[in-house]
Amino acid sequence: MELLEQILSNQNMNQAYKRVYRNKGASGVDGITVEELKEYLREHKEELRSQIRQRKYKPQPTLRVEIPKENGKMRQLGIPTVVDRVVQQAINQILGPMFEKQFSEYSYGFRPKRSCEMAIIQAIEYLNDGYDWVVDIDLERFFDTVHQDKLMRIISYTVKDGDVISLIRKYLVNGVMEDGKYVETPVGTPQGGNLSPLLSNILLNELDKELEARGLRFVRYADDSLIFVKSEKAATRVLNSMTHFIEKKLGLKVNAEKSRISRPNRTKFLGFGFYFDTNTKKYQSRPHKDSIKKLQRKLRKLTKRNWSVSLDERITKLNQVIRGWVNYFRIAKMKGKLVEIDQKLCSRLRVIIWKQWKNNGKRIRSLVQLGIPEEEAKGLTYCRKGYRYIGLSKVVQRALSNKRLEQRGIPSALGHYLKVHTEI
Repeated sequence: MELLEQILSNQNMNQAYKRVYRNKGASGVDGITVEELKEYLREHKEELRSQIRQRKYKPQPTLRVEIPKENGKMRQLGIPTVVDRVVQQAINQILGPMFEKQFSEYSYGFRPKRSCEMAIIQAIEYLNDGYDWVVDIDLERFFDTVHQDKLMRIISYTVKDGDVISLIRKYLVNGVMEDGKYVETPVGTPQGGNLSPLLSNILLNELDKELEARGLRFVRYADDSLIFVKSEKAATRVLNSMTHFIEKKLGLKVNAEKSRISRPNRTKFLGFGFYFDTNTKKYQSRPHKDSIKKLQRKLRKLTKRNWSVSLDERITKLNQVIRGWVNYFRIAKMKGKLVEIDQKLCSRLRVIIWKQWKNNGKRIRSLVQLGIPEEEAKGLTYCRKGYRYIGLSKVVQRALSNKRLEQRGIPSALGHYLKVHTEI
């Protein structure tokens, strides 16, 4: 069966539809939602297939939106229409396995049975083998600067079906809608589309092959990559030569300000940091300080006293954030930091519960019910201290102990971390 027919087969298209539906997401420029997608495809699937076969199909422009980054800047994201997401996913499902055979063992992003966890483990292995000078190469606006002709030429070495090549190119040049205006896209790949991760891996596989040909040790996750060498001199040489290769051979732009030579304890990769453990005499991973600050900001936002939601709703949100964060960093060493996070969280939640008791009578009765002598309960209630004092007071800590809070459903970051480690 020809490649295009494999992409358009009922089985492959149905699988693509299910994946798009499962991932949900916003509507594109045509306003069709994922809930309306099934009915739309039922009515138009044969017309869609026919247009693609005759090379008459024209993808809709991608809807460009901006989402805030942690540093206060904005990241541009593209939202294809749900129909285009299905077609892109169908292409991805057939081409993905073809290119997967060519990809490097040390590339971990957006590939089956690979994860950022595996990239971190490999990085630690290099560090402990003595390759503890790190070359951190940052690609500037990668998705916006991809040279489309170079990318299509690389794809054509593997994909020999002209119809498929034509369809992929259409997705590269279909343009974007920005603030209601159409903007052409002569360079770049559609970040946010189902095909985008595969296209980025196809292009950056050329970087992987060059690194392997030079015998260099590296890890790459999408457009984030680290190279490991044994000396500062070697690191300087590698940074200069690989910058030249990336810019001249791949047509990409290296961010000179962010690309640098680093030591393990000053390196940030995929949210992780590294440190030398004096007990084991080995390098270990831990959440980078920026990742911890990001979590703390989220927890502070969810435990604002003036946020008028029920305690149950807060607990649900807190569970989602804490479990997701701990699961992501589960291989990192962080018990001490999690104890600190739990203490701060419990203190803030005690204040919220105290505030929800509302009046002095309710506060005294509640403290007494929780085992506090009445005189002690009255003393705290009428002390006129601020909320921070209340949250840290020994009386409230005894009444609303960590164990009681946990029984109420309030999550413990350390508890979940220990549970995850018993399951690994």
